Amino acid sequence: MASSTSSPSLAEALAAGTVVLDGGLSNQLESAGHDLSDALWSARLLVECPEALTEAHLDYFTAGASVASTASYQATFEGFGARGIGPGEAARLLELSVESGREAVRRARDEGIVRPLWVAASVGPYGAMLADGSEYRGRYGLSVRELERFHRPRLEVLAGARPDVLALETVPDTDEAEALVRAVRGLGVPVWLSYSIEGDRTRAGQPLEDAFALAADADEVIAVGVNCCSPTDVRHATEAAARLTGKPVVVYPNSGESWDAGARAWSGRSTFGAGQVASWRDAGARLIGGCCRVGPETIASIARALGTG
Repeated sequence: MASSTSSPSLAEALAAGTVVLDGGLSNQLESAGHDLSDALWSARLLVECPEALTEAHLDYFTAGASVASTASYQATFEGFGARGIGPGEAARLLELSVESGREAVRRARDEGIVRPLWVAASVGPYGAMLADGSEYRGRYGLSVRELERFHRPRLEVLAGARPDVLALETVPDTDEAEALVRAVRGLGVPVWLSYSIEGDRTRAGQPLEDAFALAADADEVIAVGVNCCSPTDVRHATEAAARLTGKPVVVYPNSGESWDAGARAWSGRSTFGAGQVASWRDAGARLIGGCCRVGPETIASIARALGTG
């Protein structure tokens, strides 16, 4: 498969060193004045203002990130359908999410950024489509086969748009992870698998050892780890993922503030600093960035700390 950049592939880059991910797409869009307060979240801008997505990706490339995560996290056929958008147009919007990332790569090149850059097509959990906070609980009452049937169609469309990697992210439980690993077979695109966790367990309460073991023998999975979690939970999870899978580890926690799903607001203070990332790298993390409430300034400090920026 052709990369959005010249060689190396992302897998080759991870074998050679550490790669910096972007930060939270939604907070960067909100800081630019965009309203994301509906069920489509950042995918709303695929319909209303795709140029804003390219600009946000470019902001992160400029800050020092080497991977842009697309606005497809909450983009599903079902979610678009609830807005009166048919399957054909929904597929085009999914493809557009990848193209927005590729356009940011082109603009970064025009601005003189020469390091390798990649586009990760974001694939959120089933609960993201529900937009009711269940993505942080999992256990939706669906079987593995039902979850696989839900995910496969949009995975096929995203893979067809030729991203460098599929980011299976914020996965709350092992049933959904198993479904996703099944659903990506045969697509011809590498993936990373990233759980949302609390302490030493998935959000659904399963031991991380069981969760990470699902990815150990999956050839499609080039990295496994955690995201959308507290920075304090990253080191233990990194050690466990590296030990159990032998694969590069991906980590991109939240800022450390707390999300109140009922009030739809953040509280507390940030506990995420660039001083933590060397410890994560030493434990096996090779893809390091940020999730919710982590912006370009923090990504720039991570790049400096890791010697990539």
